[in-house]
Amino acid sequence: MTAATPDSVRHDWAVDEAMDLLALPFSDLIYRAQSVHRRYFDANTVQVSQLLSIKTGACPEDCKYCPQSTRYDTGLEKEKLLEVEKVLREARAAGAAGATRFCMGAAWRSPKQKDMPYLVEMVRGVKELGLETCMTLGMLTAGQADEFAEAGLDYYNHNLDTSPEYYGEVITTRSYDDRLDTLANVRAAGLKVCSGGIMGMGESLRDRAGLLVQLARLPQHPESVPINMLVRVEGTPLAEEAELDPIDFVRTIAAARIMMPQSHVRLSAGREQMDESTQALAFLAGANSIFYGEKLLTTANPAANRDMDLFRRLGIEPEGGALGDRLPAACPRRKVDHPQYYDAARA
Repeated sequence: MTAATPDSVRHDWAVDEAMDLLALPFSDLIYRAQSVHRRYFDANTVQVSQLLSIKTGACPEDCKYCPQSTRYDTGLEKEKLLEVEKVLREARAAGAAGATRFCMGAAWRSPKQKDMPYLVEMVRGVKELGLETCMTLGMLTAGQADEFAEAGLDYYNHNLDTSPEYYGEVITTRSYDDRLDTLANVRAAGLKVCSGGIMGMGESLRDRAGLLVQLARLPQHPESVPINMLVRVEGTPLAEEAELDPIDFVRTIAAARIMMPQSHVRLSAGREQMDESTQALAFLAGANSIFYGEKLLTTANPAANRDMDLFRRLGIEPEGGALGDRLPAACPRRKVDHPQYYDAARA
């Protein structure tokens, strides 16, 4: 295995190397992840985002983990796209509660052009409040990505979910290349990328390694890498999936930190079922971003006061300061040639 030093930013990771990382003795893996983390970040600072579902349910995709799919009976009531002013009210509340980034998610295969003016208005309005902006709306064309860049969108989330080899066991209505194409369109427009995956869907250890390798082999690592633990929702095909060992989950966080040292690694969905010790281990392993608030789209999230209490006990500060202090301005946007940009990820 090629040794990765705390200074390394690599794009040539192999699956066997990632497997070797995941197999390290736990204390050695955490030590290595901490060494990398401290090279690039303040180890006692965590970026705080808040996520709002701006359009809920009735998604035509068949993602087996998702309660918003129209194919599964989960009791979720569908809702139309929210009015812009309601979104901005939620964003103001998020900023007042200490969030520095406001993320907006819609249950779509991809946004329709008739909805783009409203989405663009949401982005501009949230930016005017002094918050960073992120959207997750499904697949984007190059033109749509450019529209969002013109509006000032900072981040676009589009997860790879799992390895290419396991992907077909979870989703059949869009391909892995579809996802890579969206990431390429987003990056080519000069937007920052948020992309990660879900652990605990029945995948093998090699599949977890394969997901991390896909992300780490992108020409530019995602600025944000959400690592989700499956939330088992009654009515979805994965509702009865075996619970993931928390130590295995923390190992994945640590490997992500080592392989993508400059990325924010987000402790994302699944925190509601994690005890505080598991969350503390995840921060120790290099997680330095969370979603804050009581709900992630349609699933529960630890209450905000519990998060702040845990932060106080661990000596963690929100990135950008508490209650309204903001992150520095985003880096200048840079256009990237397309369509060959992500061919390396498909290799």
